[in-house]
Amino acid sequence: MSLENSLHLSVLDQSPVPVGRTPREALQHTIELARLTDRLGFTRFWVSEHHNTNTLAGSAPEVLLARLGAETSRIRLGSGGVMLPHYSALKVAENFRLLETLYPGRIDLGIGRAPGTDRITAHALNPHNTFSDQDFADQLMDLRAYLRDEVVADTIHAQVKAAPFTDTTPEMWLLSSSGQSGLFAAHVGAAFSFAHFINPTSGPKMVQLYKERFQPSPELAAAQANVAVFVVCADTASHAQALADNLALQMLKLETGNYSPIDAVEKVNTSALSADLLHRLAYHHQRIVSGTPDKVKAELTELAASYDVDEVVAVTITHDFDDRLRSYELLADAFQVPQKMSAALAASL
Repeated sequence: MSLENSLHLSVLDQSPVPVGRTPREALQHTIELARLTDRLGFTRFWVSEHHNTNTLAGSAPEVLLARLGAETSRIRLGSGGVMLPHYSALKVAENFRLLETLYPGRIDLGIGRAPGTDRITAHALNPHNTFSDQDFADQLMDLRAYLRDEVVADTIHAQVKAAPFTDTTPEMWLLSSSGQSGLFAAHVGAAFSFAHFINPTSGPKMVQLYKERFQPSPELAAAQANVAVFVVCADTASHAQALADNLALQMLKLETGNYSPIDAVEKVNTSALSADLLHRLAYHHQRIVSGTPDKVKAELTELAASYDVDEVVAVTITHDFDDRLRSYELLADAFQVPQKMSAALAASL
């Protein structure tokens, strides 16, 4: 079977708050999108964690996931991701064990180490955060022990367990845009997701290194990886280009310290940009796969092949929610996701 026919599609939703919208509306849109992608047959629906920003509404993935579980029936739900250095490993383990107890077999615990905010806010979230590799590694080992109910003599794990006690555990994923967390994932035998939508230049090498160094674990016998990328799919090439230009311009605005929400497509104007900024705009376009369904399908298949993965996580941000919904509908149709889901369900009966 060719990769384009076996490629799994998933979602990372950041609950964007466009110009003219409110955080409440943004979260309602996330709920509606989760319902849609659940029906369409997407594999996962992950939500992100960001703090001290007016452009993204998702600050507590574990809270949002509890609601999404009640609104969906089969799609896997997860964090993309929980920023572990902000929290205690025990509390993260308990949060996701509770979610796994509510929705068994459907929960992914995606772990990140980036602040998801500025350093001042990160300090406010955890004044003891040192941002060191060793501290993150220690937290990761603690988290794994809590999820496995390990009893380690002469450590806290001899006395403290993560409740509730359940017979299934969430899947652990490590998220990265640099590759360092891929090495951690390989060491602990966890799955790995590379954020091409943040860093479009070095991901394939990082995924390959993860696979080469992967150590099997009780939870995962073989390396498992996916790639997350901005995706904008539209009915016409011109509309897709306009949406992609708007998203690239939003990335440029954030990079240059302009933290205003994404504006309407009609407001896009790059004529006043300097040559240097136009060069950066072109770089941000590398983070986006855009176009009509056939073009997007071909480019996503090529991207997955370059990463040697069979799953792509689509991140779609547009000003108009209808454009976001339509992008996922076209994407599912291009890859025949609903038909594949129906065939899989029929085979299981």
